Amino acid sequence: MKPRRIIHIDMDCFYAAIECRDDPSVADLPVGVGGSGGRGVLTTCNYIAREFGCRSAMPVFKARELCPGLVLKPVRFDVYQAEARKIRKIFREFTDIIEPLSLDEAFLDATDAPGYAWDVAKEIRRRIFAETKLTASAGVAPNKMLAKIASDWRKPNGQFAIRPHEVEAFVRKLPVRKLWGVGPKTAARLAESGVEACGQLQEWPRARLYTEFGHNWGESLYELCRGEDDRQVETVRVRKSLSTENTFERNLSTLDACRTALSALLDELAADLAKRPGERPYTKIFVKLKFANFRTTTREAAARSLDRELFDRLLGDAFARSPHAVRLIGVGVRFPDPAETNPDQLELSLDG
Repeated sequence: MKPRRIIHIDMDCFYAAIECRDDPSVADLPVGVGGSGGRGVLTTCNYIAREFGCRSAMPVFKARELCPGLVLKPVRFDVYQAEARKIRKIFREFTDIIEPLSLDEAFLDATDAPGYAWDVAKEIRRRIFAETKLTASAGVAPNKMLAKIASDWRKPNGQFAIRPHEVEAFVRKLPVRKLWGVGPKTAARLAESGVEACGQLQEWPRARLYTEFGHNWGESLYELCRGEDDRQVETVRVRKSLSTENTFERNLSTLDACRTALSALLDELAADLAKRPGERPYTKIFVKLKFANFRTTTREAAARSLDRELFDRLLGDAFARSPHAVRLIGVGVRFPDPAETNPDQLELSLDG
């Protein structure tokens, strides 16, 4: 079986780049995209703004403290979606095996594409710029994890490849924090044991990884630190949840105020579900709260309808978890794995 050739395409500061393209007067200034209200959050920002410490998901007031000259542009999802459709159309000229991760990035399986994967990625980036005047970075590797790491290696507007015979040496020096699924807590936990690079983690036997992280995550770490990732490029991504939320101009300090906000959010959620008549039935509902200290908590329960009394109880339970006022409320539903709702399909997959 020939090695897979996976390309990860990642647009450079996609939303902010579009705003700078459409308004050249701000192209050389620090630009952020997000809400302008007192509770607004940055959706993204350009590289100039990042030099000041601005980051995605940062409150706008904090971004302005770090960068007083920040130019804030409102979010224009319709424009970003239109540009994303142009880019996806370019992808389809090279392969039908495409896994979008968001509007601004995707995996492409170029195993059966003619020519070298490096040249395919280079041509895709050239076409994107020619048709949209936006730059993209690309990573080429034998698997998804390494391709995503590679696309970040020479950002912005760069390209990097990890060939099969280079994987072992490349991964040995790779910081463990670069591995898929390794967040700050896991990285810090490993650092306490003297593990900074994947080569050091490779010295841990499976038994130690299982003890430290449990069987499933321990096994994943054993494979990932060796550059192994057998995940396929999935052309269909199954929706796991549907939700809506609101960040308030003023924090809500009472449960009654939260209940009033909850009612409006449930109306929005019901409307969103009504727009998806073919969606598979959901099996859980949840309430998410973010408090004034930016801590988040979620309460969920099994349900097959938008039971407002149950939502109210979940809200009360979540509200009681903190003495702080509420900054954000979110409500949503969770969908089961398709196999869980189709016994015949499940039996077939187990027997095959």
